[in-house]
Amino acid sequence: MADIHIARAHSMPLKKARDAANSFAAQLAEKFDLESNWNGDTLHFERSGVKGRLMLGRGEVVIDARLGILLSAFKSTFEGHVSDNLDRLFGKPAAKKPAKKKP
Repeated sequence: MADIHIARAHSMPLKKARDAANSFAAQLAEKFDLESNWNGDTLHFERSGVKGRLMLGRGEVVIDARLGILLSAFKSTFEGHVSDNLDRLFGKPAAKKPAKKKP
């Protein structure tokens, strides 16, 4: 099995972030035939071989998913699609600052 964990900061009001999450769910449904439903601020999605959730918070969105054995071979494809759509809908993650060198 393969696990996926992706987190993104966002600066959207919660309602706008929920709308973006709904767009994200629609894209998952179209591309991967995933069904989804909300429970509070958590969007659960699944299909045979994939189960996960999108947790929506003020200032952050987190995706956790588990791919079954057969779909583990497609982890990079699934993870890339999820990451690209999160970047487009919620904004790209901040670039990491290089560590300061001590004199």
